[in-house]
Amino acid sequence: MWKPPERIKYETAVAQWPTAEAAKRSQLYSSLSAPNLDLAQRTWVPAMVPWRASDNGDVTQDVIDWYARFAAGKPGAIVVEATGIRDIPSGPLLRISDDRYVAGLRRLVNAVREASAGQTRLLIQLIDFLAIRRRPQPDAFFNRFLEITAFHRRQLGMERESELAIRAHLLTLTDAELEHVLSPRELDALRQGYRERVTDMHLPAIAELPVTLPALFSQAATRAQAAGFDGIELHYAHAYTMASFLSATNTRADGYGGSREQRVRLPLEVYAAVRAAVGADYTVGCRFLSDEIIATGSDAEDACFFATEFARAGMDFLSLSRGGKFDDAKQPKVGWAAYPYTGQSGYECMPSYLSDAQGPWGRNSEPVGRIRAVVRAAGYETPIISTGGIHSFYQAEALLEEGKADVVGLARQALADPDWFEKVRLGRGDEVLLCRYSNYCEGLDQKHKQVTCELWDRTALDEPGVVLASDRKRRLIAPAWVSGETAI
Repeated sequence: MWKPPERIKYETAVAQWPTAEAAKRSQLYSSLSAPNLDLAQRTWVPAMVPWRASDNGDVTQDVIDWYARFAAGKPGAIVVEATGIRDIPSGPLLRISDDRYVAGLRRLVNAVREASAGQTRLLIQLIDFLAIRRRPQPDAFFNRFLEITAFHRRQLGMERESELAIRAHLLTLTDAELEHVLSPRELDALRQGYRERVTDMHLPAIAELPVTLPALFSQAATRAQAAGFDGIELHYAHAYTMASFLSATNTRADGYGGSREQRVRLPLEVYAAVRAAVGADYTVGCRFLSDEIIATGSDAEDACFFATEFARAGMDFLSLSRGGKFDDAKQPKVGWAAYPYTGQSGYECMPSYLSDAQGPWGRNSEPVGRIRAVVRAAGYETPIISTGGIHSFYQAEALLEEGKADVVGLARQALADPDWFEKVRLGRGDEVLLCRYSNYCEGLDQKHKQVTCELWDRTALDEPGVVLASDRKRRLIAPAWVSGETAI
């Protein structure tokens, strides 16, 4: 992963935790009552993909255990991982693309309700993503994937040579020489691996996305409602389809790209279709970016515009992330797929303890505060959820007190210690296991391995009932907290 050149090393620490009485009086532990969104406290566990589903996208016992463990900490809300809306193979990622998934998802909902004693709202994040392939071996690229064209022949001066001879010659060229022979997209497919873009209008399936996606999302939303989820989060963030429509890099000329008004058009149409499917009194919001952090991408001004449009359309909450794009991803190894959290935009999404003068904590807080102010100035009271590098009570409380957020999300900190919410509420903050921001978990995610935390996944592996990862070296679930004792 990209690191700031300063590479200042930070250590997570909290000087003071609140007493139980102070926590009780806080805004963080106050309830939120908004149209279609009622929370017992203003805490939120954002969607994180743990890679525990079956290869067919089914809910497994490991999935249920994962979310039940978060629910035991009784946060205000948990958002279930990005869940695919298309019925296509996607590895151990949850799917909601067919009615056959509803029964398993219903078991998940019931497990969370039981583990949280009904105090935690459970939402599910719905995602669409386009095709991506692993970085190929050069011989495979030139002999199997590259379509030889008249342009290649002219650039090589081999107009009359056989295709076989041209492919063989291409394999002998240096990178510098290939830059004069291959198009930018072909070079990218060779160096990074092929991936579809929303601007690939020559592909019928891409051109028809504005027709197909509203139905796919609305059908998935109906299944989520049938499974008993309290609400839906539409995934409009990072490197995926809907975020790509919002991006300033979207130059489609069909009315769905170019200006902000056109780029937000499909996200609004998807929301309208979902709202029509689930009804006016069901929670529907979205996750999108405060800034793409890429040179030609959308920035905070775009985000303010999108947020206002989403609020005007009637979304029930807006959850903000940051960065995480393919555009600046590092070159993957041969045989690996590009990972959108390896460049600078990826760092801004998941900053580590090696940072710049700003440090790894709260880098999204000010942009989200600005977005909230713009939404309020436009006359909308839509709850705004701020996430990113938050691990202490007073960090979270300050965001609420200063009007920079209505709800605060903790992702990596909740992974490190799912009981953070209860420990702090009970005045036992000194027992919290603090995230080190080493991004150990992110490294596992990049490899599509079962995501765990370095702070607990090798602890007491021989204890009765401990479930191990497939490599038999790591805990799959954080150890249980016994009040009055340290968690580990």
